[in-house]
Amino acid sequence: MAHDVEVDASGLACPMPLLQAKRALNTMHAGQRLRVLATDRGSVRDFQVFAEQSGHSLLESAEFNGIYYYLLEKR
Repeated sequence: MAHDVEVDASGLACPMPLLQAKRALNTMHAGQRLRVLATDRGSVRDFQVFAEQSGHSLLESAEFNGIYYYLLEKR
């Protein structure tokens, strides 16, 4: 899926991938999409909970070769 901004948080431990995503979302406009790359397994749950609590949409969550990909849409 297409995205407007990308954050590469590979190699960072929880909660840094989520914190970097939050910073990026704060600079974005509603409707824009953020793609996040992470290697921390704990980020799966973090991004699910964050989307539920923040109101942003988690459009995609996938893992490939140990890299977790998230696509969020800012609301």
